[in-house]
Amino acid sequence: MEPRSGCPINAAVEVLGDRWSLLVLRDVIFGDRRYFRVLLTGSIEGIASNILADRLVRLVDAGILTRGAAARGQRARYSLTETGIQTLPIIYALGNWGLDWRPGSDELRSRQQLMRDEGPAFIEELMDELRVRHLDAPPKPHDGPGPFERLDAAYAAVAEQEHVD
Repeated sequence: MEPRSGCPINAAVEVLGDRWSLLVLRDVIFGDRRYFRVLLTGSIEGIASNILADRLVRLVDAGILTRGAAARGQRARYSLTETGIQTLPIIYALGNWGLDWRPGSDELRSRQQLMRDEGPAFIEELMDELRVRHLDAPPKPHDGPGPFERLDAAYAAVAEQEHVD
């Protein structure tokens, strides 16, 4: 898929510039949703099945996701490529802008706040973990809980606090 111009911003926007592509990537990255039905039913924004199917095809065609071969009656599993993993800093930057300038629920903002508080090293750690999950890379040793466990704990802590209040 050739971009309309040689501008790198245009080339990125042509692949990632619609809201659904970024939200599908968010759900694959942070929700570990890798199957069509799980992506469809897990979308808190309510993506339509035809839109999801189209965005998955676009993301595969752009080399951001791969679609595993599925035998008859089996579900195809989507995985991030290295190109897809490299979208995490973009999604992180958008989330930081959203924290600063847009309203949202404390629960859903908690993960972004943790990533911001932890900084660039945490984003690198997340990317390494995505390589383990999606590219079968060997895990890197780390002390304590992994990055996704820490994100889940941040969300759970806010959710628990809201139930107590």
